[in-house]
Amino acid sequence: MNQSRPSSDEVIAELKYENEKLRRINQALIERVEAGSSMSAAPYAAFEHSAVLAEQVRDRTEALSVTMAELKASNRALKEANQEAATAHQRLIDAIESISDAFVLFDNERRVLLYNSRFSEYWREVGVSITRGVSIHDIRRLTRERGLVSEVYSEEADAAKILHLSNGRWVQISERQTGDGGLVVLYTDITDLKASEAVQREKALAQKSHLLQSTVDNLSQGVSLVNAEGQLEIWNRRFLELTTLSPQQVLSSADFEALMAQSEVVFLSPRQTKDEVKPLLELEQRLLDGRVIEIKTHPMQSGDYVNTYTDITEHYRYAENLRESERWIRLITDHVPALIAYLGADMCYRFTNQVYDDFYGWPRGSLIGENISRAHGEASFTKLLPYVERALKGESVNFEIEEQNAAGENRYMLKSYVPNLDLEGDAVGFFVLIRDITERKRTSEALQQAYINLEQRVRDRTSELTGLNQKLRTEINERKTIEYRLIEAKQEAEQANLSKTKFLAAVSHDLLQPLNAARLFTGALLEQKIPEQIFSLIKSISNSLEDVESLLGTLVDISKLDAGVIKADVASFRLKELLDNLAVEYKQIAEAENIGFSYQSSEVIVSSDATLLARILRNLLTNAVRYTPTGGKILLGCRRQSQSVLIQVYDTGCGVPSDKLDEIFLEFKRLTPNKNRQDKGLGLGLAIVDKIARILSHPIHVRSQYDKGSVFSVEVPLGELAPHSLLPIHEEQGFDRYLAGAKIWMVDNDPSICNGMRVLLEGWGCSVITATGLSDLQEIISIGSTEVDLLIADYHLDDDVVGTDVVKEILACRTRAIPVLMITANYSNELKQQMREAGYALINKPVKPLKLKATLSHLLKAGD
Repeated sequence: MNQSRPSSDEVIAELKYENEKLRRINQALIERVEAGSSMSAAPYAAFEHSAVLAEQVRDRTEALSVTMAELKASNRALKEANQEAATAHQRLIDAIESISDAFVLFDNERRVLLYNSRFSEYWREVGVSITRGVSIHDIRRLTRERGLVSEVYSEEADAAKILHLSNGRWVQISERQTGDGGLVVLYTDITDLKASEAVQREKALAQKSHLLQSTVDNLSQGVSLVNAEGQLEIWNRRFLELTTLSPQQVLSSADFEALMAQSEVVFLSPRQTKDEVKPLLELEQRLLDGRVIEIKTHPMQSGDYVNTYTDITEHYRYAENLRESERWIRLITDHVPALIAYLGADMCYRFTNQVYDDFYGWPRGSLIGENISRAHGEASFTKLLPYVERALKGESVNFEIEEQNAAGENRYMLKSYVPNLDLEGDAVGFFVLIRDITERKRTSEALQQAYINLEQRVRDRTSELTGLNQKLRTEINERKTIEYRLIEAKQEAEQANLSKTKFLAAVSHDLLQPLNAARLFTGALLEQKIPEQIFSLIKSISNSLEDVESLLGTLVDISKLDAGVIKADVASFRLKELLDNLAVEYKQIAEAENIGFSYQSSEVIVSSDATLLARILRNLLTNAVRYTPTGGKILLGCRRQSQSVLIQVYDTGCGVPSDKLDEIFLEFKRLTPNKNRQDKGLGLGLAIVDKIARILSHPIHVRSQYDKGSVFSVEVPLGELAPHSLLPIHEEQGFDRYLAGAKIWMVDNDPSICNGMRVLLEGWGCSVITATGLSDLQEIISIGSTEVDLLIADYHLDDDVVGTDVVKEILACRTRAIPVLMITANYSNELKQQMREAGYALINKPVKPLKLKATLSHLLKAGD
């Protein structure tokens, strides 16, 4: 197996060792000979010893000669090796000197072994001479002390370091360990590379800067970049437009805060705080020209910050309109006596009014975002779920259900779920309208029960009377007693029914007060410019209020008729004026149901109570619309007779069977309505027609054929033309020119009605002052000197005060008479006559906005 040739150092070391060994042997032999000669020995022994010694000397001498020969050969080899090593060393020096980089070699103790002239040049510039044996620590110390390096850039962990020398040169350091633990370090001059990179970087930076400036200039926002010293460095044209600063002002002012002091726009920086705690990073500012600017500041880690300026005027106005619309919606819906809500497709609440929250006992607004099951509980929600699912499928749902309110009371609720459809016809949510019909339900049940009990009592008394009649001759005294008891029982029943009707008639004012306020609020809101979706919701509320008004008016009318508090106020008037108004109104209603409507007018003069006659015709026309299917026809016309005129309502509806003609005028008696439309009647319409016709002595005639249609006729006597009609025709055109700027005072003891009336009239351009009484009005204005064009007063005020007394006190303090409009729920003829004599106009509650507008315009026009 071949072994590697030993190095020259190893050979020299071995030869030196052998030479030292021979020297010690030779010394030992000499010492031994000298020691032996001093001893006394026998001659032979001495000779023998000398011979042996001579032999050993020869052997050693030969060995020494061989060794010396080998030593000479080794010395020659060593000399050759040294020459080769010197040559190699010189070549290595020449090699490292020839490379363009500075070179230095450290041993395993990190001391300098070898370096080239380029490495020395770095140190000569700072007055240092590097020699062999200098440690790496000394080099680093000298680097710091002499300032050789101005900056050190450390790259990633495994990459080289880059030094920026004090003479402006750039050097990259590369290190590598040798096999014996030493270290080779190369210093590469990359100054030219750095310069090229700087040029390229400057070009790229300039290009990016130009691109950035172009981008910033085309932003819709104003942008400003402020450095850590508070100086404006970058801005765009939009910044100048919004701050109204000129380029000269920007260029002449180095300090950003001082620059912004020259603008109406406020100064904002990340150093400002809100409430002395949190940094103020954004704000909104309304400028003198009405614009609204949103200012935001964005701090940077370097201490710089960027401000953005956005014109949010349109957004701000839109948000203000939305907030105002929402405020009005909440104001109106919170005063509507109905539960109103809106739920999304996820069955979570998006809106509830105050009545809704109060009924279910939730704090104001706490249901927003909650699922409907939370408000109703799982048991009730299970009952409601089928209706909710139908609404989310696009179907309008109406149903009655019994629920508990927050007080634990069981209430009957009439619920309507109306889907909200998107452009594709998919339901994205549904509106909820709930009315408490507990009292109506209980009243209906009580009336039904009373009717049943009365019939039973009559049957019982009749049976008893029949038995008594059989014993009349023998038990005449007992018969008289029982007969007296029957009369007394009947009187009690009639008295109970009369008390009930008188009670309903008496409380009609209190019932109509909140409804009147709600109608005023919805009338005001419908005249506002609001989004279509919100307008649809308000229109639904207005329709529901009309339903409540109709049902309540029906109950009040039947109660007043039963109580005998309605008396006829007969006068002569043009029939055309009454019929024209009814025709316009019901033509719109019929067209909404896709029913044809025709009208034949008449110029005759009739003698009747215009209000009561209008009530008869309204009920007949309402029945015609209700029982006429889609596509049918209705005709309103007149037939002249010798001393009277027949006002007739024709329809092509379902008709009335001949055996039912006598039943249609009974209370709470109803035929099957049109299934395609919601029926909201109580079965009292024709009963009211019959009772009013009896008061007016106007005969009612009916002809009907089942599945063909019906004709209802009212026979009204002819009259003589009066000086003026009770129903003046007000031209709708030109209302606004009389209302605009009109100064109106309103006195009503109900603050909600005052608020609603003020909102409605101000929407028509009027200047309105409201008060709950005379003393309240006197605190606000001087009733004798303040300018006023018209006075509105409620007839029933607090503490048994009537509106006419307040009006008299106001007029007594003024030198000129002003028009007066009295509003009341009292339908009595005595009050009508009193208002005529006083010269006041009269409107009954609930007030319809269009009728109010026409009446006010008429009064203001007459007062000019």
